[in-house]
Amino acid sequence: MKALIESIVSSLVDNPEDIKITETEEDAKLVYHLAVHPDDVGKVIGKNGRIAKAIRTVVYAAKTDTKKRIYLDIM
Repeated sequence: MKALIESIVSSLVDNPEDIKITETEEDAKLVYHLAVHPDDVGKVIGKNGRIAKAIRTVVYAAKTDTKKRIYLDIM
């Protein structure tokens, strides 16, 4: 899942080397924290959050067979 998020986000940002993805596992959910360069935050979020919503939609659709819900937080 980290590779999918990184491949999507790296094509959007100007500084792909600054992409950091961490994974946190809790009882019923799996949370991915995405951090990018401060200049690229607007490109990842998009106007009115449209790009962020599209990234989340792709990640949720590609989830594995786990019973846990997947969340994507953009820092």
